[in-house]
Amino acid sequence: MKYLLLINTPAPDSTDERPAGGPTVEEFMAFEKAVTEAGVRLDGNALELSDATTVRVRPNGERVVTDGPFAETREIVGGYYLLDVPDLDAALDWAARCPGAKYGTVEVRTVWEPDRS
Repeated sequence: MKYLLLINTPAPDSTDERPAGGPTVEEFMAFEKAVTEAGVRLDGNALELSDATTVRVRPNGERVVTDGPFAETREIVGGYYLLDVPDLDAALDWAARCPGAKYGTVEVRTVWEPDRS
């Protein structure tokens, strides 16, 4: 089954308690190596934290484009991994190993595959 791990990092102005600093490049490189060597990584990338554009279409068909994330939030999506693992438990194990989980949250989402029952 495919799972998307969304790595959320606290917004710069967030008052949430978290460890000092943040995940290091070395921590993410080690995680990247682990998921790749395990053969479960399908894709993954970091995202620009300060760059987002939101598109909405109003009922009258008017397109509204705004700078910034969709909603006010205390977390910013900083990256993702797309994994192919046997089940949710395996996805949760990988999410717990992700450096982003120590400094923010990792949301685990099942990828909908219409041909699966």
